[in-house]
Amino acid sequence: MDKTVIQLEAEAVINTEAAAIAAYSMLGKGDEYEADRLAVEAMRIALNKMNIQGTIVIGEGERDEAPMLYIGENVGLGSGPEIDIAVDPLEGTSILATGGKDSISAIAMSQKGGLLNAPDVYMDKIAIGGYFHEQIIDLDNTTFENLTNVARVKSCKVSDLIVVVLDRPRHKKLIEEIRACDARVKLILDGDLAAIIATSMSYEVDVYMGIGGAPEGVLAASALRTTGGQMCSRLLFRSDEEKVKAQRMGITNLNKKYYLKDLAMEDVVFAATGVTDGTILKGVKIHNDYIITNSISMSSRTGNIRIFETRHKVHI
Repeated sequence: MDKTVIQLEAEAVINTEAAAIAAYSMLGKGDEYEADRLAVEAMRIALNKMNIQGTIVIGEGERDEAPMLYIGENVGLGSGPEIDIAVDPLEGTSILATGGKDSISAIAMSQKGGLLNAPDVYMDKIAIGGYFHEQIIDLDNTTFENLTNVARVKSCKVSDLIVVVLDRPRHKKLIEEIRACDARVKLILDGDLAAIIATSMSYEVDVYMGIGGAPEGVLAASALRTTGGQMCSRLLFRSDEEKVKAQRMGITNLNKKYYLKDLAMEDVVFAATGVTDGTILKGVKIHNDYIITNSISMSSRTGNIRIFETRHKVHI
């Protein structure tokens, strides 16, 4: 992937820009399905213009569940390097549908075998930013132990820490534990991918804790490979059917803990574009003859992180 890293950095963001612009047309209209469909379709069109032999390893579900960008789908022109691709064309469908904040489009690319082929199940996660030399966080630690460790390396008090948690009934006990440590809780309605990335971007977020989607975990790990951070996760299964699905995808140890480089094993290119305004990125803005997007592009190989604005000319 050496010769193509810079090209992939540039082209990856073209995919997220296309998906973000397409999805934005459904802002506040209450139709999550149509917003997601438009984003998926736009990203797939962009991917199929790339000179790669791409395989979707994190996508919209299995083939019988998703008509496009399904796990195992081949994308690209069929020539060039073999690339594994993780996509979330629209993270935060409910956010967009209700006109909320922190809806993004994201993609990660790595060499073949470079990303965990994770099933679409729940994943328990804890993540922090920062280039620390020791493993600071672990799911087998107590909430108090994890927050105490984070405060120690950040040279602050536990009471100074801001912990992001998805606002879900399943997190009632976790939220109580965090507050019992005197840390502060920031509840979000959706979009744990953006929240995990924010821990490493100095945006007033210190820790992410809680249960979200496994696909978003792989995408988040891909970003943290460049921005710096740590992550510990474990797949959670609600049924025997989900366990069988995981085993079919090559997951043999159903109780395994996955750290950052277990999720993104090789160097990775990551890109995201804001759909609505959020913690990391501004959302799409529409003007009479141009559209403005705000994106982030990064590569763990080069260490480059770019946050930039693009004006897209509207051709009438």
